[in-house]
Amino acid sequence: MLGKTAGGLFWMFRYLERSENTARLVEAGFRIALTRSAAAEDEWMSVIQTAGVSKAFLAKHDVADAQSVIDFLLRDKTNPSSVISVIEAARNNARLVRTALTREVWEATNESWLALKDALARQVRERDLPETLALIRQQSALVRAALHGTMLRNDVYDFARIGTFLERADNTARILDVKYYVLLPSVMFVGSSLDNVQWETILRSVSAQRAYRWLNAGDINPRGIAEFLIQDRRLPRSLAFCYTKIVDNLGYLADDYGERLPCHDTAEGLLKRLRSNSVEAIFDKGLHEFLEDFIRDNNRLGIQIEQDYRFYG
Repeated sequence: MLGKTAGGLFWMFRYLERSENTARLVEAGFRIALTRSAAAEDEWMSVIQTAGVSKAFLAKHDVADAQSVIDFLLRDKTNPSSVISVIEAARNNARLVRTALTREVWEATNESWLALKDALARQVRERDLPETLALIRQQSALVRAALHGTMLRNDVYDFARIGTFLERADNTARILDVKYYVLLPSVMFVGSSLDNVQWETILRSVSAQRAYRWLNAGDINPRGIAEFLIQDRRLPRSLAFCYTKIVDNLGYLADDYGERLPCHDTAEGLLKRLRSNSVEAIFDKGLHEFLEDFIRDNNRLGIQIEQDYRFYG
């Protein structure tokens, strides 16, 4: 496969995943802000920090209120990570690799772009926000379903999956990091009903609330949730699950192409670190520091994959 085609697939599915992740992040912020009305501005600023766009946001806005953050993350075209920006970027990449996709995947991507372009043409009012966020998640799921249901399990599929799980791992790490390091207003709230509501909201933002309750009999505690989101290989949005899939799909590429590259060793090293560290060791070192290192290394892996498979060569 040409490197340009591989890169188009990789980024097409990173952007699709990012659109859904941004919707999940906004929903988490919206729900937590409702529980902390007195500190809602701090909460919305933490959402901007989680998304990694605080510098760009503050260049345009003086205050992080609900409407300005929602608008910036969902429909501001000057923000390259906004939902409208990334869904358009996903469609542009899909056009670039059109011949590598089934008709169903292309049509689902194009229809998602049309639906979200219409939904985000106007400012999203707070009362309409849950419905709009549900639409964004639904559109991403439709493209993913078309991929799973119609594509050959070949290198096209592998690059699509690697892009998806790199982006998903980054998002889960960022959500968990901001909750632990930024969100909690004071140490006095640790273990309180407010703290538990916030942790439940983080679980909800990665579609893990029901699964966690089922496995843990409703015992909400920071260590248990951190372990679940970092190390549980049954949870589709945990770091360990994402890296198991990344290593698998990179392995299939190595078999198909008859060549191992530096990115294969890097990915396997990151997965080994996720599996070998106990949650106690992670908390002893510092959860924030662990997640900060992971986000950096995950980003480096993405760059390494681009270089090894010559996306721009």
